[in-house]
Amino acid sequence: MSDPCYWQQDLGAHSQQRRPPLGADAIVDVAIVGAGYSGLWTAYYLKRIDPALRVAILEAEHVGFGASGRNGGWCLGLLAGLDLDAGDDRERAVALRLQRQLFDAVNEVGRVCAREDIDADYRRGGSLRLATAPAFETELRSEVEYWRRHGFGEADLRWLDGDTLRERVRVGGARGALFFEHCAALHPAKLVQGLARAIEAQGTTIFENSRVKGIEAGRLRTAHGSLRAECRVIATEGFTPSLAGHARSLIPIHSMMVATEPLSESTWDEIGLTQRETFGDARRIVTYGQRTADGRVAFGGRGRYYYGSKARTHFDPDDAGFNHVEATLFALLPALRDVAITHRWGGPLGVPRDFRPRVIFDRERGLAQLGGYVGEGVAASNLAGRTLADAILGEESERSASALLSPGFPRWEPEPLRWLAANAVRGLGDALDRRELAGRTPPKLAQRLYARFVPR
Repeated sequence: MSDPCYWQQDLGAHSQQRRPPLGADAIVDVAIVGAGYSGLWTAYYLKRIDPALRVAILEAEHVGFGASGRNGGWCLGLLAGLDLDAGDDRERAVALRLQRQLFDAVNEVGRVCAREDIDADYRRGGSLRLATAPAFETELRSEVEYWRRHGFGEADLRWLDGDTLRERVRVGGARGALFFEHCAALHPAKLVQGLARAIEAQGTTIFENSRVKGIEAGRLRTAHGSLRAECRVIATEGFTPSLAGHARSLIPIHSMMVATEPLSESTWDEIGLTQRETFGDARRIVTYGQRTADGRVAFGGRGRYYYGSKARTHFDPDDAGFNHVEATLFALLPALRDVAITHRWGGPLGVPRDFRPRVIFDRERGLAQLGGYVGEGVAASNLAGRTLADAILGEESERSASALLSPGFPRWEPEPLRWLAANAVRGLGDALDRRELAGRTPPKLAQRLYARFVPR
């Protein structure tokens, strides 16, 4: 079955090139589970620090099969669950340092693309969060004040009034937008494939079609061989629940995406986005879009949870999730109403119980894990990979005391509580969004209840 994902299809014949599986026992220094951004970035920086290190990656499918090869292509300098107001002065200082490192991670991805000759259609044009309802304007203006309190100025983000916004993009019903500088649009599948080639040039081996059956003391076991290593890294994001012993560390929430046919220049003149700004509005059920390098609109929204933490990558083209995404896109960009939708696809992203991504390293056990980005992992995985590489090799760096470092993920509830809670919270968020988009104020109790489960 061909992959319906636009990014994967756009790779062409190169996407059909596959690497052989692990066929016999082998020994390395660091063994990584998962050939997505987290695993690849970790390998890349390990080898940058110590070129002699023996590193190998086991991938159940192929490079970029998961979220890394099918996401919205936002390289965004933000991190779910990072609250600059929380904790004492020391904790806030650590969080502030992490935030500035996230800003730089957007640039670092661009630097690596240039250094390793990765043509990932990287364009640092910033991001627009659109105020398509009065409540969204209030929320976004408050967010600008939040950033200003912590020392971030016009060079980082600013409010755009309606007239100024229309110079960038013409959006149905938008009252203004928060413009965030630290974001680049890119082609996620080109990035993940280019990064894989870069680490192979460094000497790392990637074994595809090598599903890990067991994570044991000193080794990773597959159906056709074991990879022995002093350090083992779990970098499986939305597929983490499929690993024995990890069913409740992350849950897979699914995003649904569509892509249009290439648009005419006259249509782009009507829409804007000349700098390839990414865009979405401020609703709780996240929306995200970009102008692709070949002149399409790629747009998505999230997120559905399936019983038992089932992770899906194939969906019926008539799935109601796609219909909702398309309706949202046409409401935001009315100029697209007569444009053909050529691709519909979806996939899982990893969500921690407290919505806080983590880098975990237990030196005594030789076991590490990173991920849980809640859909904001393109830039964050770069920083997480660098942070983990430093930790594994004992490097002192600005990341040594990162707020990303943690002893572990809190566990999600067992089923059926997990399914009931995840879908109830999503339903509540959708209901709150619909009410605000209609110009009505939701009950305060409902807003507080949603905020308890999902940081906004």
